[in-house]
Amino acid sequence: MTPAIEAAARILWDFHLVYDPLGPAGLIVGLGSYDLRVAGRCADLWHQGLAAKILFTGKAGNWTNHLYTTTEAEAFAARAIGAGVPADAILIEPNATNIGENIRFARDIAGDAVKRIIIVTKPQTQRRAFATVRAQWPEVTAMVTAPLHGFEDQPLTAYPLPKLIHEMVGDIKRMIDYPAKGFQIAQPVPPDVADAFDFLVKAGYDHHL
Repeated sequence: MTPAIEAAARILWDFHLVYDPLGPAGLIVGLGSYDLRVAGRCADLWHQGLAAKILFTGKAGNWTNHLYTTTEAEAFAARAIGAGVPADAILIEPNATNIGENIRFARDIAGDAVKRIIIVTKPQTQRRAFATVRAQWPEVTAMVTAPLHGFEDQPLTAYPLPKLIHEMVGDIKRMIDYPAKGFQIAQPVPPDVADAFDFLVKAGYDHHL
């Protein structure tokens, strides 16, 4: 991998980050994925007393088919229980296959009583999650966060840096395309991010478009 590709990837990474200030919420919503560190972050927030319940949502998606022997939500719940969260503090939504469904199905389970939520996802999925919840669950106050690690620590053995770049490039494309479909609110893409996106697509990082 060339230094130019890594530099462009870091530009996308920085753009995808949100890390809202966090406060008390009616529910922690953990978005299922290939990264079990998200479940660990949910457990940490529960132990901090920020919400009494965690809802894990996810069946399988583009990156997790055949990864787990259970649904994403069940795998995340097991990790949180292993981190000391009692099973009766966990809700499971086992059917969502994309972030839009994660949000809609979580909304259906939460109901009208929940006014504030903490969305926990992978670091590089924060902006997409923010835009999705604003479009598809607009009545709730949502705070978005992720595991607290940097770009260098995000790649995993099963999901190395090239896959991370494909994913980040694809999520920029979704930010551009999805507002017209009502899936996300519109967000401006800064010129340096657009240039990095174009560069990485031309370099072949287009598997998630």
